[in-house]
Amino acid sequence: MEMMVGYIMKDKNMKLYTVGFFLLFCFLFGGDIREELERAGKNKGNIQKAMDIVPKSQRAGMEWLIKHMPDHDLKIVSSSFLLDNCELAYNVVKKSSWGREIPDSIFFEYVLPFGSLNERRDNWRKDFYNRFYSLIKNASSAYEAVTILNNTMFEMVGVKYSTKRPKADQSPYESMEAGLASCTGLSILLVDACRSIGVPARFVGTPMWYNNTGNHSWVEIWDDGWHFTGAAEPTGNDLNKVWFSRQASRAVEGHPKYGIYAATWGKSELHFPMDWLPDVKIYNAIDVTENYTKYMDDNLVPIQIRAIDSNGNRKPVAVTVNGGDNFNFEGMSKSEACDINDHLTLMLPKGKLFTIKTEGDEQRINVTKEKLISLSLLTAGGLD
Repeated sequence: MEMMVGYIMKDKNMKLYTVGFFLLFCFLFGGDIREELERAGKNKGNIQKAMDIVPKSQRAGMEWLIKHMPDHDLKIVSSSFLLDNCELAYNVVKKSSWGREIPDSIFFEYVLPFGSLNERRDNWRKDFYNRFYSLIKNASSAYEAVTILNNTMFEMVGVKYSTKRPKADQSPYESMEAGLASCTGLSILLVDACRSIGVPARFVGTPMWYNNTGNHSWVEIWDDGWHFTGAAEPTGNDLNKVWFSRQASRAVEGHPKYGIYAATWGKSELHFPMDWLPDVKIYNAIDVTENYTKYMDDNLVPIQIRAIDSNGNRKPVAVTVNGGDNFNFEGMSKSEACDINDHLTLMLPKGKLFTIKTEGDEQRINVTKEKLISLSLLTAGGLD
């Protein structure tokens, strides 16, 4: 009995010593995560272990990650997941030619996190690095790396745009398993792919375009400032050129419905408005509307053009537009593989007359306000 009591006392003393050492560690290195440990509940052992074991050179990142990750992650992530995620993020940034230019604050918020919003947590970082880094290893900048990635990765992983995807908020592997994703799933996939190669990236979107034609999600990447691109909607070697620039330029700053928001794990008074979970206000956001409204030109009117077959599906066909001041344009309409709001769009001057033609249909319009022109592939001569 005395031996048993002595063992119990020793065990209690060891536990007290361990807790005391950890608190001293927190005091000396600024790693006071007691509040996060409390929120982690039964998973606090994994959180504490990750903080104890992480190398000194990565300690600041691990502390930031623990202090800023959503509560549901605190309750489920393993120490090995956190340690691997941290190590891989630090290592790829050191390896990339642009890594030294990334401020710590940008690295913490937009490279280190292993998720964007509420999507299922996949262990994607090492896999994506192995898949994609060889594609961009010779890129001279993060900007160039992302243009290469967006042009090639979606075909590599076999994912294309479709509103027939299983759900909106798919994780990367859920999208890859389905082979389909809407703009939300595609954006989550591109954000994670960017982070895997050391490019700061964040999920961006609007709950509703200003004209109530729908919502959209896309991606911003950091290279001495923020640049934007549509996921699986590359524009050659350029960023900041997107089909939705017109809609985005008319967003309303500060508006919960018509504003543009970037998801972040950083502290914020705003929450990201998730169209697929409109009542959930958990994930932090930054209002970035001002970055897009500067492109607005009130003297030009957006005219969207689509060609519809007998089943009501969009088809890619040749379209010509002719009008005042010797205006001549030739282009292709968009197919169902493009976003539901992505149409051939021209910014035309107010008050001018234009003729829009495709094989089988012709329409004439006086440009007064924005309009969606539907060209029929069956009949000819329908004049507006």
